[in-house]
This record gives sequence, structure tokens and C-alpha cells, in this order.
Amino acid sequence: LLRAMGAELVLTPAAGGMKAAIEKAGELSQQDNAWMPQQFENPANPSIHEATTGPEIWEDSGQDIDAIVAGVGTGGTITGASRFLKQQNANFKAIAVEPADSPVIGGGDPGPHKIQGIGAGFIPKNLDTTIVDDIVTVSNEEAFVWARRLAKEEGIMAGISSGANMCAAAKIAAKPEFAGKRIVTVMCSLGERYLSTPLFEGLTG
Repeated sequence: LLRAMGAELVLTPAAGGMKAAIEKAGELSQQDNAWMPQQFENPANPSIHEATTGPEIWEDSGQDIDAIVAGVGTGGTITGASRFLKQQNANFKAIAVEPADSPVIGGGDPGPHKIQGIGAGFIPKNLDTTIVDDIVTVSNEEAFVWARRLAKEEGIMAGISSGANMCAAAKIAAKPEFAGKRIVTVMCSLGERYLSTPLFEGLTG
């Protein structure tokens, strides 16, 4: 898609992960007429979620929402939305989602995983860890299973990180302390972008 729109793709070694991609983007940004949005540390990222995503959730829930469950990529969504929602509901909970194979927010070691879009292998500057009340880890297979369930059972063509969010939300909803609570999560990825990945391999019927 990017090539079709005239973009030149510069690939970095997979072993280097997101850090290597960010470093390369930083190098390229030094060229003339280049600009790097720096989504992992640009404060405009969480700010727009505080100004729009949070209020949208609040209004669409009838001003009655108890928790958000959101995967951490840049940290912008959970940080911004939770800042707003915690102002509306003092008991509101923010639950971060990260890959079981790279649980850095919870103090674990970074590692390779297949949940594209979250778990960059470091704690992004845009993640306000003080607003996070709990962390849920999700395995690669759990994310795949829940993304497939969204497609088959709900008609929602979601991506891998969306599957991780749904899996984590279900885990939180099953806890006794969340009985009767209203929980929101985010479908942050489209399945169409993952047709060439293991997410949709071998599906029949």
C-alpha cells in the first residue's frame, strides 16, 4: 500500500526490533524536507486521546464506565483516555496489555513476539505509568484466537493487537472484583493488514 502511494520503504533488521526502526527513522529525519512525528514521545499523542478518545468513551457509555483495557504500543491511547476518564470517575481503572513474551512494563525482559502493534520492547515516554492500575499479559496464540473469534463471531475483521485487547478484557471481566462493571477496550488494528501473517493461516469453513 505504501509503495502504491509512492513511498520508499527502508527496512531494518528484525533482530533490532522497534528500537532499530526508530533509530533509522531518526537518521532519515536529518535529511532535507524530512520530519519524524516521534509517536512514542510526542506529547500530542496522549493529548489528542485525552481530548477526544476519553470524552467519546465517556459519552458513548452514557457516562458510566469503570475500566479501560488497552494494549501499549506508544502508550498514547491508555495514557490520554485514562487521564480524562479518571477525572470523571475516581474509581476508574486503567489496565495495560503487553505481550507475555516481552513484559517490560511489568518489569520483565524484552523479547520477540508476534503481537504486532504493541510491546515495542521498551517503556515509551508517552506511557504515564502512574495511571496504570494493573497489567495483563497475553500470549501470541491467545491474541490470534481472540482476533479470529472477533471475525467469526462478531464480524469484526480485527488485527492481532485487537485480539490481545479482547483477550485481556475477557480476563479482567472474569475477575470477581469486576463483576457487574462496564469495561471498554479498543480495536486498534484491522485484520486486512494481517492477511499474510499466521493470524489467518489455515482457516477453513
